[in-house]
Amino acid sequence: MTGPSSPGGTTAGPALERLRGIMGALRAEGGCPWDREQSLRTLRPYLVEEAYEVLDEMDRVDRGGPWRALCEELGDLLFQIVFHAQLAAELGEFTLADVCDAISDKIVSRHPHVFGETKVTGAPQVLENWARLKAEERRKKHGAEGSVLDGVPTAAPALLRAERLTEKASRIGFDWPNLAGVREKLLEELGELDQAIAGGRRDAIEHELGDVLFSLANLARFLVTPAEDALRQANRRFTERFHQVEAGLAAEKVPFGKATLPQMDALWNQAKAREKAAPVTTARVRRIELTTARMAETAAFLSAVGPKLGLAPLPFGPGELRWAAGPIEVSYRAVEGGQGPAGCIELEAPSREAIDALERELAPFAVERPTPFGLVLRDPGGNAWRFVYSP
Repeated sequence: MTGPSSPGGTTAGPALERLRGIMGALRAEGGCPWDREQSLRTLRPYLVEEAYEVLDEMDRVDRGGPWRALCEELGDLLFQIVFHAQLAAELGEFTLADVCDAISDKIVSRHPHVFGETKVTGAPQVLENWARLKAEERRKKHGAEGSVLDGVPTAAPALLRAERLTEKASRIGFDWPNLAGVREKLLEELGELDQAIAGGRRDAIEHELGDVLFSLANLARFLVTPAEDALRQANRRFTERFHQVEAGLAAEKVPFGKATLPQMDALWNQAKAREKAAPVTTARVRRIELTTARMAETAAFLSAVGPKLGLAPLPFGPGELRWAAGPIEVSYRAVEGGQGPAGCIELEAPSREAIDALERELAPFAVERPTPFGLVLRDPGGNAWRFVYSP
């Protein structure tokens, strides 16, 4: 049975074969000395690193960033797969074609409701059938069904593994009947952690803390909000807020390491407030440089509009203005002898609703709505701040 063609009619076969040929040339005699030295063991850290870089780009796309960088990172990850297949081919174990055929056969066999005559009523039944089919595969391969938990890699991040373990167990009915039960279990585990902390025994604290984290991972599964993703986003928010705290301390000329906790708390709360007030998510932009011949008016404009857009002031020198939202910096440079050339800042919003909310926030200022999915705000220097959403 043949599968569907790729979007746009483009086939991946020639491109994949070209990549396989490049890999073969790198490993051949007279090829790249570094590539020729690699083995399964030495490639392990690169495979893990590339997988995490893909996750980073997925997060940026989810926040409104461009897709092209994700394409490049997926290519880096694919290269690792081709590299491993090349090592196996050189030893006569399997080829890249075998890898493709194996996964194709597996996916087709586990989707009889798509490629066969099986009927399903929804996603839960698909998962039940998936668990049963995997058990049959294990029985054919090893002579026994094994455990439903088989296949969850022990080297996976612990939080991710905890969620996958509970998901696997749920496929054969070992699960809480509703969210309330999961939430109650978390409260129970928190109580046991409090008792362990009161007892002061390190091994007991570790034990109960692990149970709390495991319960949180299970709660995340019930909420259909992957715990690993949620924590990764929390790490990102902490980093961006703390950078704003550092920038604020620098603006106040507080010596490094001399800030008080109340000072840092105040800046932290300001960063949180700016984040909460900003109704849009910016695209992946690092620095935007603009010019203005009306510096004082532009400074007043930024002071009024900046907080609504999640921007915070940065230290700046004579004849310039610098503001930032996390890693994104916007700077203005003063020009003399007439108006400098107008520029444009384009930021991507996460939804049509975000564009509408931004228009309400900026009601005191003149805004343009060229399309239902776009909004343009101009500063006193004529520069356009364009917010767009691509449905």
